[in-house]
Amino acid sequence: MGYAKILKTRQYFKRYQTKFRRRRECKTDYYARKRMILQDCNKYGTPKYRLVTRFSNTKVIAQIVYSTLEGDVVICDANSFELKKHGLTSGLKSYAASYATGLLVARRLLKKFGLDTTYKGAATTTGENYDVTALAETYNNDRRPFKVILDIGLARSTVGNRVYAVLKGALGKIISMMDA
Repeated sequence: MGYAKILKTRQYFKRYQTKFRRRRECKTDYYARKRMILQDCNKYGTPKYRLVTRFSNTKVIAQIVYSTLEGDVVICDANSFELKKHGLTSGLKSYAASYATGLLVARRLLKKFGLDTTYKGAATTTGENYDVTALAETYNNDRRPFKVILDIGLARSTVGNRVYAVLKGALGKIISMMDA
């Protein structure tokens, strides 16, 4: 039998550093998270808002969140179980339920910040692009539209994914999408 080289020596185990717990559990991509929440130096203390979209086995969860040094702060949230009050009884993970959940979280956010009267959203569905920033310029008001970054977590970014339905529902009412 030949000589077997020992690869993991005492020096290896002295320098070994375990990964963060949520990284070990495959729940958080810290590389992407750092780039989403990192703020410019001249904007210190200004929060960067994220539209966090997560899917469980039975429901859709949408939250508007910003990060602080102590942890994330949730401004408002909605999940698809709340759609039962509006008559939806089944398919709480579907594309339509995702769209409605995004719409619900957007309306709550606008009501909380008092922007619901200024930015009412599209009255009729025509299929054309609805731009909130053009609406803000016509009113000449001081309050700009609310900007968010879409946080899809570890979900795959594919065409027709339900995370984009939440975004589409939220953008139909609120906000303009910030370039990440």
